[in-house]
Amino acid sequence: MPRKTVTKTENIQETINVANEVEAQEQKKTYKAKARKLEPHTLVEVRNGFNGLLVYVSSRTGERFVWDSFGSVLDMELQDLRAAKNAHKGYFKNNWFLIEDKDVLENLGVARMYNNSLSMNDFDELFSLSPDEIKAKVAEIPSGQKSSVIYRAKQLIEDGTIDSIKLINALEESLGVELIER
Repeated sequence: MPRKTVTKTENIQETINVANEVEAQEQKKTYKAKARKLEPHTLVEVRNGFNGLLVYVSSRTGERFVWDSFGSVLDMELQDLRAAKNAHKGYFKNNWFLIEDKDVLENLGVARMYNNSLSMNDFDELFSLSPDEIKAKVAEIPSGQKSSVIYRAKQLIEDGTIDSIKLINALEESLGVELIER
């Protein structure tokens, strides 16, 4: 009998060792994925994270980039984004430039500004959460994105997509605004 107990213990320890090994290999793969090299002329998809017309004029080339509405997309070169970061950090701090490529954010050194930001898909998913989840999520969102959440919430309330008073109250409380007249 004692022999079987030792065997089971050895099997358990072996299983733990294998699990630790697999986890270590997965971490190495994740690290290698972040090491992607980006060239200055790399085109980056940039969405408008502002709740209206967004205009950026490149200090490097003088080129004018105009996004006509929230969520519209333009391609910019990585070097133009780097120049924007150096000259007009507010586009990144406020998440007006929505960039979903994590490698680009890391390369530009602005990843921390996007830690809790919403992607385009997250905006509408936010409104399907429970009131308590909405409050928690909105508390984490960068202040620059909160105005976009307000704008999108008003649109969805107006078209009837959002009609729950509990949801509207949670949004109003967490955003500090009045979304409907009372």
